[in-house]
Amino acid sequence: MVPTSRSAETPSETFVNHRPILLRNRSPGLKKAPWWCDRDAGNEPLRLLQFCPHYAPTSLISLPHTAAKLGLGEIWIKDETQRLGIGSFKGLGGAYAVLKLAMKHVERRTGRSILPAELAEPFVRSMLSELTFSCASDGNHGRSVSAGARLIGARAVVYLHEGVSDERASHISRLGAAIVRVAGDYNDSVEAAAKAASQDGWMAVPDTVGPGEDDTACSFVVQGYAILIDEIIAATAGQSKPFTHVLVQAGVGGLAASVFGHGSARGLFGSDIHLWIVEPERSACLYESARAKMPVRLPSGPATNMSMLECQSPSLLVWPIVHELTSGYITVTEEEAVGAVRSLHEGVSGDQALRVGESGAAGLAGLLRATEEKDRKKLGLDQSAKVLLFATEGPTDLSLWSGNQQA
Repeated sequence: MVPTSRSAETPSETFVNHRPILLRNRSPGLKKAPWWCDRDAGNEPLRLLQFCPHYAPTSLISLPHTAAKLGLGEIWIKDETQRLGIGSFKGLGGAYAVLKLAMKHVERRTGRSILPAELAEPFVRSMLSELTFSCASDGNHGRSVSAGARLIGARAVVYLHEGVSDERASHISRLGAAIVRVAGDYNDSVEAAAKAASQDGWMAVPDTVGPGEDDTACSFVVQGYAILIDEIIAATAGQSKPFTHVLVQAGVGGLAASVFGHGSARGLFGSDIHLWIVEPERSACLYESARAKMPVRLPSGPATNMSMLECQSPSLLVWPIVHELTSGYITVTEEEAVGAVRSLHEGVSGDQALRVGESGAAGLAGLLRATEEKDRKKLGLDQSAKVLLFATEGPTDLSLWSGNQQA
């Protein structure tokens, strides 16, 4: 069992006070990267996802005026709000895992390897129509798994905890998935989805791994995220050191592990690069795990407007990479997330305006908080800093989105 964090037991300790930025000495690099984030990790996801009609690289956007306002050299943001028609980086993970598992199913049935294009052939689709893919989700992972299943003519069942809004649920059901509501939090929905898949013979596609659980499908999910780094490398070709700081928002840590691990394996990030994780103050399981030097599970607490990051424990698949490579942990408040959403939506002094949700803006919120620290020199946040951020998703609940509300 993942132990519960003592530091999260008292609300006055966890939710009222702002956690200090946690800095630590990280490993200079991975001795051996896991296959799902090694140098070639993005090749197979790209081969399969090009089968998707909406596949296209997303933009790496410069925010020069925001950088100048903050006293930094450069800020670049990877805009995932248009990814695969799903509007989130999650489109790379769940959909790829479904396609990969589907191909393996067909190969076991036929005794031969198949090409991605064969997934559209009637004989193959007749076999795939027998399959049901299931997962738990806060919203975007469920959309990705559902889109992948619909693409190949399979069925999807998505388990949603009680904190997932009806609007997010409708995004999933419009892709043809069946919705199952679960009492409790995200971990409860993960457990319910795993139990149902085991009982009914479905193919589970989780984006997190708990103690003793099979990590095959989740490894494919995280492998799909490697495409982000490959696209960034292509967009910065010719630059020897395009970034000094990388901030990635995190729930269970899958994206951060992929970005840090694959980026290091491909030589994009050297040992002197600041690799920071940003989490909601109300849901900082990686921060608390780093403090404990082991994965911990937080008790449920107040909901956060960064709902895509509302997770209580790290994925055990990715925790070793996160722990080894992360050099800083930053938490942000609800108000800081709102401020980051509005900053991106308005565009600072002519910077390109971006329509990003609170979870998607968390990386910028973390950077804004870091630039307010007294000892910016210790953080390396000066005019030579070149910062990489990720707009991981667009608004998921438009009725509640901060960009619609007056400051």
